[in-house]
Amino acid sequence: METLISMVLVIVIFMVSSMILNNMFSNTIKNNTRLISSHLNELEYQFINDKLILPYHDEYNGWSVSVTKEKQENKDYVQFSALHPVTNKTVESNTYSK
Repeated sequence: METLISMVLVIVIFMVSSMILNNMFSNTIKNNTRLISSHLNELEYQFINDKLILPYHDEYNGWSVSVTKEKQENKDYVQFSALHPVTNKTVESNTYSK
């Protein structure tokens, strides 16, 4: 009888830990923004080297990417932003223009 109870406890513990790990990996994959951040850095590099014409709008791997020139407190800056319409996530980066 004790063997049966211990086996059931072991199986339950492994199932719960498996579900927790699956949830963690799933959230990591859903919240990964490295690819779009890398693309925004590439666009920023192109802007700094005068290879990007503003305003810029594009679709990249399901993300809506836009680069616009903004003004705040008499300072011009360029805003690089990406919006994922499904997850409603936004990744933004700013750089000051010349």
